[in-house]
Amino acid sequence: MEITRSVLDEIVARLLAQGLAAAAETGQKNETTAETDPWLVPIGVSNRHIHLSRADMDALFGPGSNLTRMGALKQPGQYAAEETLVLRGPKGQIAKVRVLGPLRKETQIEISIADGFTLGIKPPMRMSGKLEQSAGVELVGPYGTVKKDSGVIVALRHIHMRPSDAEKLGVKNGDEVDVIVDGVRGGIMNHVTIRAAEASLPEMHIDVEEANAFGLKNNVLVRIRKA
Repeated sequence: MEITRSVLDEIVARLLAQGLAAAAETGQKNETTAETDPWLVPIGVSNRHIHLSRADMDALFGPGSNLTRMGALKQPGQYAAEETLVLRGPKGQIAKVRVLGPLRKETQIEISIADGFTLGIKPPMRMSGKLEQSAGVELVGPYGTVKKDSGVIVALRHIHMRPSDAEKLGVKNGDEVDVIVDGVRGGIMNHVTIRAAEASLPEMHIDVEEANAFGLKNNVLVRIRKA
C-alpha cells in the first residue's frame, strides 16, 4: 500500500499530538507530586556568579551605575543581570562571569573547585555569607578593576524553603538533611543545609560539578530525608 504525503502528514500530526498530551500529563503529575509531597524539592543548578556591593559596582561599572535586569531567578527578588565581569587570578582568568542582583552589603564570588584550578586559587567550601578568610581574586569590569583579598567561595549545597515548609518536615533553619537522587547516577547527598526564610521558595541549590556527578538538571525533583 502506497502512503501518500497527506496520509503521512496526518500520521505525524496524530503522533505529535499524542506526545504533547503525554508530556503535559507527566508535567501535571510532577507538579502535583511536588505540591502534595513536602519531602520533594526541585533542583536549581548554580553556575559561577558574582554578587556585588555598591562600592564595587561603582568601581567596576562607573559611579551610580545600576544592574540591568535580564531574567528572574526562582528565589523571590533575585535576578540575573546583563552585566558580566572577568575573574583574574594568579594562574589564569575566566571571562563573562554573570553578576546577580540585587546588590549586597559585601561582594561575594561563587565558583566551582575546577574554576579555582583555572584561576590558581583555593576557595573554601562555605555557606553563602561566610566570607572570613576566604580566597581573593581580581575583578575586571568595563570601567575599572577591583582586587579582592577575600570573598571567593565554593558554595555548599543547601535547600531554600519557608519556615512553614521546614516545620512540616520537622526541621529548622541551619539543620542538615540527606537528599536522595534517583536515576542512573543517583545516590545520596549528605550534609545538605536547610535555609529557611519567609522570602523563599522550595529549591535545592547545587553547583555544576555536583549536578554533573549526579546527572541532575534544573527542576528535577529530589527527595529530602532527615539525617
